[in-house]
Amino acid sequence: MLLSVALIILISLIFAQLFEKLKLPRMIGMLCAGIILGPYVFDLIDGSILTISSELRQIALIVILIRAGLSLDLNDLKKIGRPALLLSFVPALFEFVVITFMAPLFFDITLLEAAIIGSMVAAVSPAIIVPRMIKLMERGYGKKKPIPQLILAGASIDDVFVIILFSSLIQSYQTNSFSFESLLFIPISLILGIGLGIIMGTLSVKLFKKFHMRDTIKVLIIFSIGFLMIALENALKDTVLISGLVSVMVLGGTILNQYQVLAHRLVKKFEKIWVVSEIMLFVLVGAVLDIMVIPRVGLFAIALVLLGLIGRMIGVLLSLFKTPFQTKEKTFISISYLPKATVQAAIGAIPLSLGFIHGQLMLSIAVLSIVITAPIGAFLMDLSYRKLLEQPIVDAKLANS
Repeated sequence: MLLSVALIILISLIFAQLFEKLKLPRMIGMLCAGIILGPYVFDLIDGSILTISSELRQIALIVILIRAGLSLDLNDLKKIGRPALLLSFVPALFEFVVITFMAPLFFDITLLEAAIIGSMVAAVSPAIIVPRMIKLMERGYGKKKPIPQLILAGASIDDVFVIILFSSLIQSYQTNSFSFESLLFIPISLILGIGLGIIMGTLSVKLFKKFHMRDTIKVLIIFSIGFLMIALENALKDTVLISGLVSVMVLGGTILNQYQVLAHRLVKKFEKIWVVSEIMLFVLVGAVLDIMVIPRVGLFAIALVLLGLIGRMIGVLLSLFKTPFQTKEKTFISISYLPKATVQAAIGAIPLSLGFIHGQLMLSIAVLSIVITAPIGAFLMDLSYRKLLEQPIVDAKLANS
């Protein structure tokens, strides 16, 4: 196992650096490293690591949600209002519907299997969006409206909405039953998750203010609380639905709004933790991908992903209808909703691990959605934010001088 861990870290970092020099997202390099090291190419990853890969991917997802919550100021969200709420589910819903009804035309699958694919692909990527929005917030771009906070909030909740939808569909597939009434439990799950996150966040703040401890210990406590909330969700899933992932994000947001000084310090800690989590997440999803499937589904999968993106863009524009945002600002928000990576990597291999007939097809489409949208979305965001967003006063003065 030690040899496997060493190879995962070293090879993924080499590939990440190489892809960065090519102006491509690091995680694409890590994904390629996983494919090369995985059982379908050189088979250099110990089987015991692959056995727990789903748990490791879930830990990585918890890291990014805590990090997002610690950067999400509720006061900024109150200024945004309706658009933030609509962007948290409308674009994903449009993309999900398009893929659900188009996928059976491209592949020999059922409508329920197509819906599972739609729920896998329909989430945006916190791994790409969160650090960029945090950077824009720190530098003051789009501050007046405030656009980075809108994107950060909408994209984070979008992921949770899609993951809950995915979980419901997986359960329906396993039980051979599905009812639209089950979707009504999604808002209940979100509300209960928010409540749990606020309670645990408030208790954490009281604990941290009363007892002096190092920030590293606080990070471990927050991690443990996050794990416990996910475990609680799993324990109660047959009785009551609670979104543990929403709880995790709200936990971070509650700490920010009640103890800002600490939250700003903890964000830096979680950025360092994400370095390791990112490697494990993308390397391990690449490792379980059978690359021989991709040539067989490639063109159809690409067409399906692109059609889904068209649906997503329509959803974004409808969410921003009759808002004070200018056309160029709406364009930037639409661009920011393009990239996919984290959620697809975290849940893409679940159908395969559960023995679904078309598990490899589902994973292949999820991986292709990352490869197509992650570099395009990251590149366009980095290229356009100076032109499309309101500039901070200092930058505006320099531009006019």
